[in-house]
Amino acid sequence: MPLSSVHREALLGLLAGAGEARFDEPLSRHTTLRVGGPVDAWIAPASIATVMSVRRYCASVGLPCRALGSGSNLLVLDGGVRGVLLATEKLRGLSFGTATPDDPRIPVTVEAGVSTGKLLSEAVRRCLGGIEFLGGVPGSIGGGLIMNAGTYLGEFKDVTVEVMSVSESGELIHRPHAACGFVYRGSALPPTEVVVSARLLLPPRDRAAIEADVAALRKRRREREPHGVGCAGSFFKNPTGDYAGRLIEACGLKGTRSGDAEIAAAHANWLVNVGSAKASDFVVLIELARQSVRERFGVSLELEVKIIGEPE
Repeated sequence: MPLSSVHREALLGLLAGAGEARFDEPLSRHTTLRVGGPVDAWIAPASIATVMSVRRYCASVGLPCRALGSGSNLLVLDGGVRGVLLATEKLRGLSFGTATPDDPRIPVTVEAGVSTGKLLSEAVRRCLGGIEFLGGVPGSIGGGLIMNAGTYLGEFKDVTVEVMSVSESGELIHRPHAACGFVYRGSALPPTEVVVSARLLLPPRDRAAIEADVAALRKRRREREPHGVGCAGSFFKNPTGDYAGRLIEACGLKGTRSGDAEIAAAHANWLVNVGSAKASDFVVLIELARQSVRERFGVSLELEVKIIGEPE
C-alpha cells in the first residue's frame, strides 16, 4: 500500500534538501540485475545525521525501514518492498589519517556510499595496500562490509577496525572488529541496522606491486565473467573445498534460461539478465541449480545474493 501523504511530507521534511526522496520507485533502476518491483519510499540521505532522523521517524510511526546499498548483490522480488528503503549512495565521505610511531598503517574513515573502485583508486594513489582484493569488485563499501566482500587477495575483515551503523531506533552504534562477526561472504552485522561508515587500517606498499596485483585480478575477472548484461556477481557461496560454478556446470546447466534470466555460459555461478527478465525468472533458476546440485552431489548451495521484497 502506498505511503500516506502525511508520511511522505514528513520524510521530505526530514531530508530538508539534504538528500533525495522518490515514492513508488521501481527498484529495477537501483539494482545491477535490473529487476525488482517498486518500493513505497526510496530515500537517499546525504548525511549520517539524516539517516538517524529518518530511522527515528520510521520507528515512531511503525514504518518498515531497511538499507539499500549499490544494489550489486541483490535480487528484489517483483512485488516490490513495503515501507522505506534507505539508500546509502550519497554517504560519500572518505578521509585518510596519518601513521603513528608504533604502527605504519594508515587509518581510513570511509562512508557506506563510497564505491569500491573509488576507495581502491585513492589508496593506490597514496601507495596503500591491503585492499587489492577490490580490483574489479563492484558495489559500495556498506554492502561490501555486510557481506565481507573479497577475492583470493583478501577480504574486508583483513583491514576493518570498526563499523558504524544506525539502529532501528536511530542510534549510532560503534562496533569493533571483534563484534562484527566476519565470516566467508558474510558477517554478524544485524540486518536491522543501516551500515553508514567504517574505519580501516591500510599498510604502506610499493605502488607498482599494488597495481600489478590489481591488474592481474581484473584480468582474471574479465576472462571469467559475463559482460554487457544485468548481473549481481556470484549467486551462490562456494561450498567448502569446492566451487559453486563447477557444481552447477557439471549438472549441465550453463546457458539454461527462464524467460530472460540465464545461467551464464561464461560462468555458471553468475545468473544474468539478458533482456527483460523478472525476479521470478531468477527464482526459477536458483531453485533449479540448488535442486540439481543437491540431487547429483548431495551439496546444498547457499545463496550469496540477498533476496528482499514480496512476490508479484
